[in-house]
Amino acid sequence: MEPHADPPANDAATAAGVAADGLVAALRQEAIRLGFSRLGVARAEPPSRQDAVRRWLDQGFAGVMESWFERQMPLRDDPATLLPGVRSVIMLATDHATKPGGQDAGACEAGRGRVARYAWGDDYHELLRGRVNRLAAWLEARAPGCRTRGVVDSAPLAEREFAWRAGLGWFGKNTMLIDPRSGSFFLLTALLTDLELPADAPVEVDHCGTCTACLDACPTSAFVEPRVLDASRCISALTIEEHGPLAADLRPGLADWVFGCDVCQEVCPWNRHAPGSTDPAFQPRDEGATPSLAALLELDDEAFRRRFAGSPVLRAKRRGLLRSAAIALGNRPHAPSFDALAAALADEEPVVRGAAAWALGRWRQLADGVGERAHAALAARLAAETDADVRAEIERALA
Repeated sequence: MEPHADPPANDAATAAGVAADGLVAALRQEAIRLGFSRLGVARAEPPSRQDAVRRWLDQGFAGVMESWFERQMPLRDDPATLLPGVRSVIMLATDHATKPGGQDAGACEAGRGRVARYAWGDDYHELLRGRVNRLAAWLEARAPGCRTRGVVDSAPLAEREFAWRAGLGWFGKNTMLIDPRSGSFFLLTALLTDLELPADAPVEVDHCGTCTACLDACPTSAFVEPRVLDASRCISALTIEEHGPLAADLRPGLADWVFGCDVCQEVCPWNRHAPGSTDPAFQPRDEGATPSLAALLELDDEAFRRRFAGSPVLRAKRRGLLRSAAIALGNRPHAPSFDALAAALADEEPVVRGAAAWALGRWRQLADGVGERAHAALAARLAAETDADVRAEIERALA
């Protein structure tokens, strides 16, 4: 919700006589009614962790997101850039896991890929934006003259720090915010207001203790140290934000992930008893959790947009998703998917052709004639390929 008109001269922060504690209690109740899971309040002070974020950027750990972070950093320094006069940041958590947190819900059979849980259903941006705008309207009605602005993962706000300040969790060693009662499978939404509301206390205790399950389980060794993530090696960043070729040494670590990754959360002991969600919006769409890799490789632009309309998966773009699907088939060969993978050698996108070549190169060791077919498909494509990078992939695959 965009900022409203300038506040009246009598200072809307007094909330027209509404008792702040009672207002927050009613606000919390309304948030739950609208579908949020938890609510906390933080003071709208500049985030204290910006120096750490700057060091993280300077070390090159943002990967493909570096330019985005560089543009956002000056704005993230002060929430008043989003709402002048802001005094409180209301942070909202929404549980999204539709299976018990401790289950390896993404495990799938050969020929299928895995999708991060939050992307199984509808796009959370639209869902939560509608909810926070309704909550903002409710607050403005209860405190006439106040101003608000809702933020759903789309504005320069340090959401995780404000959520920590608001008592919604502590920073786990996997960099995720973890709630001791609800684990980490939740999404954050912020509601900024110029009301002075009583703030909650942050979770000061590090409940991770000596556990390193998340660090040990990362398939691409993306954690430089506890709470420091090298996004240039993170499967989520690679499959969602990076739409070009992936470094060859990282491809095996992707296993069968095609959009996002939940490994560091699935192994976290605090997710064993996470409450999960029955919200229809987060329920898997048709094959939403484990789509057929061959079917993905057969999607043209129109079919891709149609199939994933209203889904977070659109963010990967067609070329990124099909590239990841080809890599997944290289990691877990599935003979019935051969024709789709071989056809991808002629895809319009060079990045897809290159990934298909890499995958078929790994198939050359298979028995029952599959290896010979992979070799023949690669050799035939090499004769027609004009892109230098793709030709290099094919030549390596044939070597």
